[in-house]
Amino acid sequence: MLPLLFLSKPLFLSCWRVVISDNGVLRCYNRCYGFGIEWLQIYKAQLLKKYHYPVEKHFVTTKDNYILGMHRLPRPGAPPIFMMHGLLDSSATWIIMGPQNAPAYYFYDNGYDVWLGNSRGNRYSRNHTTMDPDTDPEFWTFSWHEIGIHDLPAMIDYILQQTGFKKIGYFGHSQGTTTFWVLASMHPEYNEKITMMHALAPVAFMRHVKAPLLGYARSFVKMSEPRIREFMPRKEMLWRTCLASPITEGTCLETYYQVVGKDVETTNTTMFPTIVGHFPAGCNLKQISHYMQLIDSDRFCQFDYGAKENMKRYGKSTPPDYPLEKITANVGLYYTLNDYLSSEVDVKRLAKILPNVVEDSLYPHKKWNHMTMLWGINAREMAHKRMLEVMKNYSYE
Repeated sequence: MLPLLFLSKPLFLSCWRVVISDNGVLRCYNRCYGFGIEWLQIYKAQLLKKYHYPVEKHFVTTKDNYILGMHRLPRPGAPPIFMMHGLLDSSATWIIMGPQNAPAYYFYDNGYDVWLGNSRGNRYSRNHTTMDPDTDPEFWTFSWHEIGIHDLPAMIDYILQQTGFKKIGYFGHSQGTTTFWVLASMHPEYNEKITMMHALAPVAFMRHVKAPLLGYARSFVKMSEPRIREFMPRKEMLWRTCLASPITEGTCLETYYQVVGKDVETTNTTMFPTIVGHFPAGCNLKQISHYMQLIDSDRFCQFDYGAKENMKRYGKSTPPDYPLEKITANVGLYYTLNDYLSSEVDVKRLAKILPNVVEDSLYPHKKWNHMTMLWGINAREMAHKRMLEVMKNYSYE
């Protein structure tokens, strides 16, 4: 038994064997079971401080009154970059693997002022000026369309106002790319505020998505709407269940692989308890429903409310496509062969439409999945360094 004396009250790990890894992350050869979640909660602002990285927390209010939480690794006077997470994720995704592997640390160490966003409805942005997410169903009426239309411009403008720069570098993962396509196509003036957009596991067209659990997800969405709105908010129960025993951990890990693609070689399974402590971070079920519509329609379009409601909202019976040809920002596409949520076929289709693709990187590693570029053991060497090289080619003026 190993006491964790740096917490407010001691907790104990029950492990076969425990070591401390190079980057200070607690690991065990045969896993730890039966301990509380409190130690994982330091892995945000407190962990940044632990590794002597500065950290700030900011709040931004959108035009439709959602309050968004942001985290910053401040480097005043340095060029700002903004990192936006994917579906069910949070700003933690960019730091969760520690200073030796996580992209936020890497870009900070290389001279950037790093800002980490959170979309409405996740654990850090579950707030509003007038509505209570626990009691007001109206809070949960958004899709990722509203994140692109309202959340991204609010956060981007806030960063520019705080830093005095005219442009930012944008990094989006998965839904963080979808929302950028929405923003830059519907509000093309924001293209001028982006020095370069780095799209990791980009999602727009989805006809060739191959997730094995897609059928189950479709059935769940159909049965749950409109009774369930908030989907998979962060709960300690999930973490406790997954790590209750080697069997339950193995089941949760296999489920994870069924969603994102199986990449045993580069998945750091010793970090799985930490990952589950932060992911999932919650979303609105309507976001998933919108993605299902893209799969069925083979289009990248606004939400389909049915012919009658569409006429009221859009003036036509079907939802309009997003005008991707209006996205003039420099775009880098980074994608893989074993991604169950972002098919290389669909990304290549997107690349042919976007006017200004300056980097088109299909990684040759056959097992890299939806998360490898963020969390993979070799992501720093194989992905992040090239992103930094490309980033340096584009001016902030």
